[in-house]
Formats: sequence, C-alpha cells, structure tokens
Amino acid sequence: MTSTEETLSRLLDFATEDRLRQAARAVAAVPSPTGREAPLAQLLTERMATAGIEATTQHLDEFQANAVGRLRGAGSGADLMLYAPIDTLTTGRPELDLPWVGSELRPDMRPEARDEGPFVSGLGASNPKGHAACVLVLAEALASVRPDLAGDVVFAFGAGGMPTNAIEAPGYPARANTGHGVGCSFLLERGWHTDCAVIAKPGDFVAHDEVGLCWFEITVPGIHTYVGSRHRLPYRNPIVTAGEVVTRLEKWLADYPVRHRTETAAPQGVIASIAGGWERMLAVTPAACRIRLDLRIAPGQSPLAVKRELTAHVARLSRDLDSELGVEMVLAIPGTSTSPDSPIVRTAVEAWELTSGTSHAPVADNSGATDANILRARGIPTARVGMPKVTSTEFDVDFSRGMNTVDVRAMRRLCEVLARITLTTTRKEAP
Repeated sequence: MTSTEETLSRLLDFATEDRLRQAARAVAAVPSPTGREAPLAQLLTERMATAGIEATTQHLDEFQANAVGRLRGAGSGADLMLYAPIDTLTTGRPELDLPWVGSELRPDMRPEARDEGPFVSGLGASNPKGHAACVLVLAEALASVRPDLAGDVVFAFGAGGMPTNAIEAPGYPARANTGHGVGCSFLLERGWHTDCAVIAKPGDFVAHDEVGLCWFEITVPGIHTYVGSRHRLPYRNPIVTAGEVVTRLEKWLADYPVRHRTETAAPQGVIASIAGGWERMLAVTPAACRIRLDLRIAPGQSPLAVKRELTAHVARLSRDLDSELGVEMVLAIPGTSTSPDSPIVRTAVEAWELTSGTSHAPVADNSGATDANILRARGIPTARVGMPKVTSTEFDVDFSRGMNTVDVRAMRRLCEVLARITLTTTRKEAP
C-alpha cells in the first residue's frame, strides 16, 4: 500500500491553487439562493461524474436539489462524508435584496465571479461556496489518484443550509421549508448515512459542537383607528409600544450570552424583523405589530427552557407597559455536540495541527449554526473545519464581504486538512 504521506502529496499536487481558483469561480458564477440550488447541484454532479465518481442530483422539487457522490472503498473500513451546503443567504437580485442588504448591490453581492489578487469574490464565494469548492476539488483529486481506501468517501453538497424560511417570489418553491438544513435532512432520509462526517464551513479551527437556534414572534396589541379620529377615539398605536419593547428587549439580549456561555459557545440573540401596518395606507394604525427575533441556544440547552426564559421577560414587559404581549416560538433547532474524544474530532484536530504546524486550541464564544446540527442529530459524529474569513487592507471587510470573498491560499490549506482527515478515516476498520 502506498504510504499516506506519498498519497497526500499526490492529492495536493492535483489540488493546486489554480484548480481551486477555477472551482471557486465556477460555483460562484451559478446563482443558488436558498430554494433555487438545482442548477448548481447539477454542475457539481456533472463535475463529479466527469471525474469518475458515482454521482447524482437529488431533487427535493423542481427548483431545489442536493448533489451527492460516492467514491467506493474496499468495504471493510469506515465511511466518511465530506459535506458542504451550497445556498446563499441573499439572492443577488436587487428587487429581492434591496434595501435590506444595503443601498445597492456591490459587485461582491452578485453571482458573478471576480479575481482580486489572491482572492475570488462573488455572492457566497467564501460562505458557503469556497468551502464547497474545496470539497469538490478534493473529490476530483481522490478520483484521479485512486488511493487504496477501506471505506467509502461520500461527497455531499446540500441545499437549504441557510437560516431562512422560504423566499416568497415567482420561480421559488411554494414549500415553506426550504432552509434550516432541509437538504441535509432529505439526504439522510434517503439513506446517505456514513460512520462520521466533516462539514466545511467558516472558521480556521476544529469544532466538535455548535449552538442551535430558536425563532420567536412577539405580538404587540393596539387599536386600529384613523388619523382623522385620533383625538376623538381611543388611541393605542402598537408601533409606538413596539419601539419601547424593542429597546428593552435589546438590553435583555445584551446580557443573554453571559447567562448561557459554555467553554466554546456564547449564544447571541438579535431582533431582525418588525412588521405592522399597511405600507399602502398610512392614514390608519394597525391592531397589532409583530417583532421577530433569533435566539441562539447552547448545545444541550432545551428550546423550551429558552422559550420560558423569554416568556418570563416579556411578561415583565407586559406589566411595565400595560400591554398584553404575546410570545410564540416559530422555529427550533437544538444545538448539538460530538464528543471531543471521538475518532473523527481527534483525527480532524491532528490533521489541522499537521497542516498548520501549530497546536490546536478550542475557540471560544462561537454563535454560528450549520448543518452539522442536522448530521449530529441524526446520529452521525461530526467535526467542523473551515477557512478564516478574509481580512485585507485592499478592501473594507463587512459581513457581506466576509461571506463573498475567499482567499485561494486558505482554500489550499483547507484541502490539505480535508485530505489528511479522509486518508486517516477511510483507512480505518469500520466500527
């Protein structure tokens, strides 16, 4: 059998920065907003099939699809899944993204790949597409080198990985469940289980756990009335009350992480939406206003415990404001954990250390959630590895820039980490 280091060298000879750049450009150029990933899934399937990998496009419906491929081993070893989501948080369409993403769509906010020195930019070029490109190029490298493997390697590219409900626009699925890991869940339901998994998502470290998320809707009651009668009829504008609720709730959210911090997590919360009244009819007040927020929850924390904590705080606000505020939990995905002593986590840490040349230490204060929660919840031990977000003096790095710009040099390092994990894991006997 060829030595692991020799095989690794051959894989990395294939996974050049030029190949990674081309792959990042290819996936960034295909629009794949949540709910419309099928064209990108088809591209990924075709590339895997061309490389000689058994691959299929797994449709959830006409518009949404996963891509999945299998490189078969001898059948005596552990099967490994290398997983990456492929949908983007925004759409790249001005009529759907503006003004919420900004006053205009910058070039990096559009599904158009651009070279910027050592970087590739375009909508989702880093998160998630640069990570998916690393998995794709490694798949092609493994198919080219054909190392002796005891177990299978599954390459999975999941639709609906972003924390979003359905986009309500023509040409998008009518289903309500198009995000929150729906593609990953569908993949596992259809039998694509492995002994362990690695998800490629941002963060230059190995994570064995991550937060979950709960979404809540707070209803603020009021009185529907007419501006011309404000001085003659009972008046209670829920939009005005909502402003006070939001101000007090924001203070509560600032202290929330302190109460729920763990060794690796500092779960955050954010108020993201306020709805109330008719934009077409500004002469009247609405009878209600809705506030929606995302509360992250630490691994092991119950969604119902968080709901009760929020409900108790809102009850105090109701008394203070003399208003019968309502609270409903409208989404819940618990946080998950894989033991840090599990083989996949220990293998990932060792691969990271060999690649970086430094000792690995757990990173604290994380509050991001990924499809790793879906994989772990279905019983698959999972580690998360990825690339750091770009920082550069060549451009200002805000949230969108960090999502939309990938460093090709970091892609090469991630490929090495993934390759080392793959060679170690799939040469072990099955549990």
